[in-house]
Parts: sequence; structure tokens; C-alpha cells
Amino acid sequence: ILNYTTNIRTAAYKEPGEVTSFFSLSFEHFYIYLDGNSLTSTDLVNLGRGLYKIKLTSEAERKVVQARELLDTIVKENKVVYGITTGFGKFARTVIPVSKLKELQENLVRSHSAGLGNPLSPERTRMLLALRINVLAKGHSGISLETLLAMIQAFNASCLSFVPEKGTVGASGDLAPLSHLALGLMGEGKMWSPKSGWADAKYVLEAHGLKPVSLKPKEGLALINGTQMITSLGAEAVERAQAIARQADIIAALTLEVLKGTTKAFDSDIHALRPHPGQIEVAQRFRSLLDSDHHLSEIAESHRFCDRVQDAYTMRCCPQVHGIANDTIKFVQDIINVEINSATDNPMVFAERGETISGGNFHGEYPAKALDFLAIAVHELASISERRIERLCNPSLSELPAFLVNEGGLNSGFMIAHCTAAALVSENKVLCHPSSVDSLSTSAATEDHVSMGGWAARKSLRVVEHVEQVLAIELLVACQGIEFLRPLRTTTPLEKVYELVRSVVKPWIKDRFMSPDIEAVHRLIIDQKVWDVAKPYIDKYQTEYIPESRPNSPTAFSLDPPASPRKRSSAEVGNSDC
Repeated sequence: ILNYTTNIRTAAYKEPGEVTSFFSLSFEHFYIYLDGNSLTSTDLVNLGRGLYKIKLTSEAERKVVQARELLDTIVKENKVVYGITTGFGKFARTVIPVSKLKELQENLVRSHSAGLGNPLSPERTRMLLALRINVLAKGHSGISLETLLAMIQAFNASCLSFVPEKGTVGASGDLAPLSHLALGLMGEGKMWSPKSGWADAKYVLEAHGLKPVSLKPKEGLALINGTQMITSLGAEAVERAQAIARQADIIAALTLEVLKGTTKAFDSDIHALRPHPGQIEVAQRFRSLLDSDHHLSEIAESHRFCDRVQDAYTMRCCPQVHGIANDTIKFVQDIINVEINSATDNPMVFAERGETISGGNFHGEYPAKALDFLAIAVHELASISERRIERLCNPSLSELPAFLVNEGGLNSGFMIAHCTAAALVSENKVLCHPSSVDSLSTSAATEDHVSMGGWAARKSLRVVEHVEQVLAIELLVACQGIEFLRPLRTTTPLEKVYELVRSVVKPWIKDRFMSPDIEAVHRLIIDQKVWDVAKPYIDKYQTEYIPESRPNSPTAFSLDPPASPRKRSSAEVGNSDC
């Protein structure tokens, strides 16, 4: 289960006059009120984690009822409307008798349940179901209130359909996975719940006092036509990407300390000349963590007047490289949040106009392109991290023992941990090939351009996980590097990070089983513990407007350090600060 640290929200929309108290209710009584307009990626991830149940707002219920009344009128008047009284795709011109409209919808769900592969996890299936409920709550799909409430009951009971991860081309929406989602609600196929485990869907529903959904005209199409698999997986990817991006700054700052790098590259005046928001934010984080005049670092003071003019790009260019990752994540998150609250099926029902209109909102190009972009940007956090791991492990670059272990040769230390990081980065290079540049015509050339967004979403999650793991290795290696600099201490916030790691992983005295250490630190990163311990110091530095420390750094430097690292004579003003 993803375990993000987020602010508790009682609702994406709070019903007027209704108050929910965090202190008076247990978790299972928290509700998010869905209206189709207010859900965020953070809300959706928390719904997946089971932190909230779902209710509809009264306005959403009104819109759903109004749209359904229009569809019932269309059926009653025997009008020919796509997906309601006709077949689908290539069969759009085939008119279906009223007596077979229920069978039409059931056949649609059954035949389109053609996915393959492992099922989505319960957390991801909850996200998928919650997102489909939110889209239907907009009142433009023609679902009946009865069916929508049955879906909410299934969600609140965690009755979750077997949804294979493979099979969507991302237009017309995620047909196969959403069909599997609907199939379970119909009491067919497999379902999972905490009470029953995997079992026949009909049995799982009965065990929770629920009845299978009986589809009315258009309801099968309303349940399966949309981009919710791409978007729900994308929401998880972007939330995890945001979490790892800000923790990457902290980990890189610790590495810079171990490698005795300079903070001069993070001077705010440099970044004001290239004012990308992410770059400025990352540089500020580095200053807040590394400013020795604010948080005394004995490590920094030990080399304040060394002969190094500047650092390698993997340290000096962190604001520029990490910064664009941050800006990309924000860009993608904005697209995902729009998609979360968009009606993406077909045809759209406009009750106020008294008509249905066929369109293409089901096409997954927006989230597909965004998630391809996310993978490319976030991957770079691992790419640059792996190079910093190399610098930490390589004695010719770090001036520390090879692979950060005593008795090298007898012990191999972090030699293969670095290889693991390199392997993950190499895998990411392949996974970053954009899925959305591909398109294959389907449905007898009726659906002749598709987004391939399902794979874009799935591989973006794999890329993000690899990035988390590479940075976990860097954090382990950097903390081991600290051991060889003792008794010197780093800044207070970075000492807190070191202590956090040491609470789950002991120093590397001699070789032992390595994987559990990496997994333990990866867990800290997933749980955002690294961010939690450093954030108060970052926030304080930013809110108190602490004056920026700017020691002189002219082009000339001296190989002989001054007598005192804190006070320099006028003759020493030409010396460079490392």
C-alpha cells in the first residue's frame, strides 16, 4: 500500500451544513463527497489507500437523475442514438430492438472483458473504481442513480473486480479494463474483498449484502468508455514522482557534503538569471540544508578554504536538472487533475439541451503524452543520482575508501549496489521511449488512431519506482560516507536524515546481505520519511528569510588555507571558498 504523508481532507467537496471532525470519527467514517469537479490526484491516491469512503453531493445526484430521464425518453420514443439503440464501433449503424437493449449492454461488457495479465492491486482497483464514479457523477453519461449508488456501495465495501493490467489502447478509452471492472459489478467474473479474498463476483457481493448491477440502456457503455485506467495509474505516478523529486534534493545535498562540495553554485543570484520555478526552488532547498553559517557543518568548515574551484555537474547542476523534473511533475499533475474531473465517454448527454452528442473525449492522448513526459523527466533524477553514487564509491573521486568499506578486497562494500543502480537506470532508458508515439488502427478502422496511454501509465509507474530505488541506494551510500568523516558532523537537517537512515540500517562494518538495507531505505522514501525530517528546516529557512551566506569567491585561489576558517585577513580575500 502506498503510504504518502498528506494532509487529511474530509471531502473533495463538503456538503453544505455537514461537518466531519477528524477527532471524533474513526477512519472508516471519513467520506469524500464526489461531484465530478473537485477530486485531486492526492484525493484519489488516498481513496486507493482506503482512507475514505464515498458519497455523492446532492447536486451530483440531481444531474445524474436529469441525464437519465433524457435517456429514458430517447428509449421510450424509439429514437436512433449511438450506443443507446445502436451497436458499437463498426456496428454503429445497426439499430437494436428495444426488447434487446439490456442484452446489448450486457453483451458489450462481457465481450469487451478481454484483458490479460496480472490483476491490478486492490489499491489501484479502488482508485479505478473511485475515478469512474467521479466521472459518472458529472451527470453527462446517462448512468442511473440506482446503478451509480450500487457502484459506491461496492467501493465502500471494497468489493473489487478482477481487472487485468493489459489490454487497453487508450481509445475509445480504456475499454478492456473498465469492462472487467463492470463485469464484477454485474456479479460475473472474479472479485476481491478483505473479507472474502478472491472469489466469484456474485458470492463476494452476496457476502457483503450487495446485489449485482442490472444494466439499463446505455449503462454498459457509460461504465466502460473513458480514460480512467490511464488517469488513475497516472495519478499514483505523479504523486510518487512529486514525493521522490523533493527527497532527491535532500539526498543530493547529503552527497555533496560527503564529497566536500561547494554551496556557491546555489547562490540565488545565479538562478535569478534563469528563473525557472523548479530551478529556483531546488537551489533554495539546497541552501536551506547546506548553509553552514545557519546550521553549522563541521564537514563544510573542514574544507572551507580548499583548492577546488567548482564541482562536477552531478552536484553543481542539481538545481537545473532536478528543477526541470519538478516543473514537469507540476505540468503533468495539472493535466491529470483536469482529466480526473472530465467526462470522457461517448456519446455525451446534455440534459439541459435535451440531446446527446457523439465526440472524442474518450481519447487518451492528453494523459498518455503527459505520462510519457513524466517518465522522461523523473528518470533524470535517477540518472544523475547514479553518477553521484559512482563518485561516492570511486576512491579517486571521493578520497574515501573504495566502495566505502574497510578491508577492501576482503569486503566489497557497495560495489554491486552501484551496479544495481546502473541496471535500473539502464532499464529506465528503454522504458522512457514514449508509448504515445505509437498508434494502431482498431475496430475495423473505425477507431483508427489510439493513444497507447495504458502502457504510458504503467511504465511511468515502473520508472518512478526505479528512481525511488536508485535514490535509496544513493542515500545508503552517502550515509556510509559520513562514517568515514566522523567525528565531523554535517548540518542539523542532514544529521536528522542520517539518524533516520541509521534507525533502520546499521553502518556497514563488514559485508552482509545488502538487499534488505536497500529495501528498508526505499520504504523510508515511499513513506516520505526523508522529507518529513528535513521539511521543518527547509520551511523555517524559507519563511524566516534568513540572510544568504555569500563568502567571497573570486577567480584566484591559494593552496594554503588561512589560520582561521571563519576570519580572513585582507591578504586572503582572493582565496576561493570550496
